[in-house]
Amino acid sequence: MSRSLKKGPYINVALEKKILAMNESGKKSVVKTWARASMISPDFVGHTVAVHNGNKFIPVYITENMVGHKLGEFAMTRRFGGHSGNNKK
Repeated sequence: MSRSLKKGPYINVALEKKILAMNESGKKSVVKTWARASMISPDFVGHTVAVHNGNKFIPVYITENMVGHKLGEFAMTRRFGGHSGNNKK
């Protein structure tokens, strides 16, 4: 179920502060975050955010197409190793 329109989008406050500070200073650096549920706002475009997937941080470069989605959508938590079995030709 989606979040109420009355509440507005959920954006992690600490993450938003870091991104806004980088926008003002003009610096670009990777920001680590555990906030997978945080929504991507237009201020994030052009920055790289390292999103934790439960094991390690996955760097995600934010583009305009990602605005409105959540950070967790771009850092997969499961890895498919393939099916084992006979590889007969």
